Amino acid sequence: MPSFLTPQTPWVKKEEVKRNWYLIDAKDKVLGRLASQLAYMLQGKHRADYSPHVDQGDFFVIINADKVKLTGKKLDQKTYWRHSGYMGGLKLETARELLQKKPEELILLAVKRMLPRNRMRNKLLKKIKVYAGEVHPHQAQNPQPMEF
Repeated sequence: MPSFLTPQTPWVKKEEVKRNWYLIDAKDKVLGRLASQLAYMLQGKHRADYSPHVDQGDFFVIINADKVKLTGKKLDQKTYWRHSGYMGGLKLETARELLQKKPEELILLAVKRMLPRNRMRNKLLKKIKVYAGEVHPHQAQNPQPMEF
């Protein structure tokens, strides 16, 4: 049977992907809901021509990261930890401490942990730009405001 008669799945090439820039205001948004929607759109799953092996996600500029909300008692009870590798090198921080010191990290960690643990995760995370205030250096990209 000739190959042109068999149905073939059209795969998207990475050169054909057109990426958009979006501006998201995180003020009074719940962290988990914001992160899950960002993870979904970073992978490009909102597109009709989604394919899992091609990076099709858009770029996101998130402002007002210091005004993000956590529900319940998570500000005081949720802990983030890291270890230096040395004995006694465990560092613990609550969400409140992390929100005061590095609010950008709080959103990046939430999105990172909602993405699949594969080779594309670090590439996808490079497309999120998080800023604590309203000012961001991406005016030249003309990000479109997006509401979740």
